Amino acid sequence: MKRKLTTNEIEILKSRHCTAENWDNILVAKEFKPDHLSCVNFSGKIELGVFEKEFALPGGLKKHSGLHCATLHNCELGDNVLIENVQNYIANYKIGDNVFVQNLDIMYVDGKTTFGNGLVVAVLNETGGREVMINDKLSAHFAYILSLYRHRPVLIKKMQDIVQFYANKHASEIGMIGNNVKIINVGSIKDVRIGDCAVLEGTILLKNGSINSNEHDPVHIGHGVICEDFVISSGSHVEDGTMLTRCFVGQACYFGHNYSAIDSLFFSNCHGENGEACAVFAGPYTVTHHKSTLLIAGMFSFMNAGSGSNQSNHMYKLGPIHQGILERGGKTTSDSYILWPAKIGAFSLIMGRHYNNTDTSNMPFSYHNESNDTTVLVPGANLRSVGTIRDAQKFPKRDKRKDPNKLDQINFNLLSPYTVQKMFRGVEILKELQRTSGEASESYVYHSCRIKNSSLRKGIQIYDMAINKFLGNSVISRLKNCSCKSDEEIRQCLKPDSEIGKGQWRDIAGLLAPQTEIYKLMDDIESGKISKLKEINAVLADLHNNYYSLEWTWAWDKIQQYYGLSLEKITRKDVIRIIEKWKYVVIEMDRILYEDAKKEFSLSSRTGFGADGDRDIQKLDFEQVRGAFEKNAFVETILIHIDEKTKLGDEMIKKLN
Repeated sequence: MKRKLTTNEIEILKSRHCTAENWDNILVAKEFKPDHLSCVNFSGKIELGVFEKEFALPGGLKKHSGLHCATLHNCELGDNVLIENVQNYIANYKIGDNVFVQNLDIMYVDGKTTFGNGLVVAVLNETGGREVMINDKLSAHFAYILSLYRHRPVLIKKMQDIVQFYANKHASEIGMIGNNVKIINVGSIKDVRIGDCAVLEGTILLKNGSINSNEHDPVHIGHGVICEDFVISSGSHVEDGTMLTRCFVGQACYFGHNYSAIDSLFFSNCHGENGEACAVFAGPYTVTHHKSTLLIAGMFSFMNAGSGSNQSNHMYKLGPIHQGILERGGKTTSDSYILWPAKIGAFSLIMGRHYNNTDTSNMPFSYHNESNDTTVLVPGANLRSVGTIRDAQKFPKRDKRKDPNKLDQINFNLLSPYTVQKMFRGVEILKELQRTSGEASESYVYHSCRIKNSSLRKGIQIYDMAINKFLGNSVISRLKNCSCKSDEEIRQCLKPDSEIGKGQWRDIAGLLAPQTEIYKLMDDIESGKISKLKEINAVLADLHNNYYSLEWTWAWDKIQQYYGLSLEKITRKDVIRIIEKWKYVVIEMDRILYEDAKKEFSLSSRTGFGADGDRDIQKLDFEQVRGAFEKNAFVETILIHIDEKTKLGDEMIKKLN
């Protein structure tokens, strides 16, 4: 219960150089004491809590909660707040408990605002047409559908209405500062909502946005940062002169070292330093560290951009209308260039400068090299690279999200129905090229790319190995808890849980799911059956949680086609044949990775080591810095993997026998 100030309390406040437009408009907590207020100007309606606790600051200093040298207008303060040295004023804010505000220029809400919710971001196409309305609950998957499915205008209108409803619901003339927030040496804050436990230090300007910090995963906004028209999600850090305009920042992202972005979406665990982004759809784990790196009008995820990477959408006459897609796992080397429009297959490497518009989406895990202004495609080469496997292992370990409510449903699997379906298609395409142009051809042309004869043959081989590996993995996982005492029991274990999962799969910005289920969600949104953001996010979460059941439906369908089997006739001998093939390809692919890793320890790799010594000194210096090949952690992992998979295959065959 709040009460009015007593006459004695008012006199004490006046003696401490406090003023009020109307003392009767000030309500205080029952236990309020005026001892820790000085030089405060009050106007409008004011509510104050108690000032009883101290803040312990770095270096051992302590400061008592209170109000000093500040002007407050229409503000409600919780308990144990410290506000001091406000150069202008704080207006129209509800401030939580244990909030620390020191050396602030100005903070106010000017009329009714949505705090960044419902703001339109012109992603992918700078001239518009793929706009995404950002909001507190925006997932990469919702944004993917909203930006790319423009051929379904009813769906798009419904999704926009859902976001607008959410934005209107959360609109207010009063800003919110959560509990345990720190705002220190900050310039201007206008129309910004700040969640619990956020820390703002040395920030220059925050305008029209939401900082969705919470106790599980606080947000930190650092020195020299300027953000206008934004939403920043839990666990994110925006530091060191970063400038964001009309941007969404997902959970556990990091931006620093003068990174700048405009009209861009960044989802979970993105990392940006030094470079810039314009009209970018950055799915989970889009990483760019380097100066002179520009990401523009592109869609990425699980991507690492090399120094000086650039994409161009400026070969136009009607404005910057071109866009491009690097499917999940793409990498660009230093000084790489891609002319949009283009679509690059999953887990591919871009080296050099590419001036032809190309679509290699059915050639995943490929190298894109440049030779005489021509793109030379090496299908499947990245499956032979130890770096690809290392990347696949590190992504889950680098998930920094601590918020129990995760916005993005991220599937980290390297081999999945999504990538393996493309390998099936890739094999068909390569064999067709071989058939139509002849097996003796020196090279083949595919979508403005040149494929060497040797690369084509190796591509078919490595895709076939990866397909066998995935299908074998699926069989072993399915039969892991099956006693396999009879063919009939094996058939019962192999029977899919449902028919859902067959057909095409899609990567919806990190979520892997059957196309049928994504279309069903869209149909439900169009019909009005689903009409809230939380309902859409719940459907997406269920798809993610049921991934392995749906994956098996797809895998079993392919197993029957690929090996010529059926559920009614499959026997233990057929399963043993699959597992033996699986064991062979797993060991063979690990051997390939082992040999690739060995290149990192070759004589040429030791160049520059042991600078003032002979070859023996060079070897010793190299091993002190890089370690011995046999003791390298990843090499040891490969050897352990070979041993474990051999035992697993042998044990499975023994059980079947």
